[in-house]
Amino acid sequence: MRIVIELEEPSVRRCEWATLSKSPLMIQYHDKEWGVPVHDDMVLFEFLTLEGAQAGLTWQTALNKRENYRRALHDFDPAKIARYKNRDIKRLLGDPGIIRNRLKIEATITNAKQFLTARKEFGSFDKYVWQFVGGRPIKHKFASLGQIPPITRESDSMSKELRERGFRFVGPTICYAFMQAVGMVNDHTTKCFRYGTIWRKTQIVRPFQKTGSVARSTPENL
Repeated sequence: MRIVIELEEPSVRRCEWATLSKSPLMIQYHDKEWGVPVHDDMVLFEFLTLEGAQAGLTWQTALNKRENYRRALHDFDPAKIARYKNRDIKRLLGDPGIIRNRLKIEATITNAKQFLTARKEFGSFDKYVWQFVGGRPIKHKFASLGQIPPITRESDSMSKELRERGFRFVGPTICYAFMQAVGMVNDHTTKCFRYGTIWRKTQIVRPFQKTGSVARSTPENL
């Protein structure tokens, strides 16, 4: 008689925002994507769009609608989105699968145009946006969720630059959430199992210098 013994998977320590969400999708996103350096222009535009769309809501709301956004926005192709007309805005406003906010939809079209302009000027949007962290990821050493700031001098600089270029829904908090998502900073807490994994991709270690009040800066409240 063959006896199969199933061993319980060892407890995995994650960032608190992922664990507290109790969402399989959020946990998968945390484990596979969040904080991994991104250098693909299309993916960078996707995250810039989703971070702006979730303003005033939660990251989980945007993440849940991600596949719908991909369908509705031609897989986040900025060249196609930049050509959207009023009929496309009307179509998107009637799509229950995305966040139906006119200002955010119009901002996505505007941002696609500015994205293309920046890419033409710098050769790639990747080259342009990564300059705000010196071209290399910044590794923080936060032990808990409460230590993570809502903005940094880098996100503030990025926000000001993007706004000057005509981008919308790119405040410093949104920019910092974007930086966290695409691995420009490693904000996995030191106890998280992903911290060490991301560390191997990280080249700058910087202790956080307080520039103002410290508040929670996570996908749940950015």
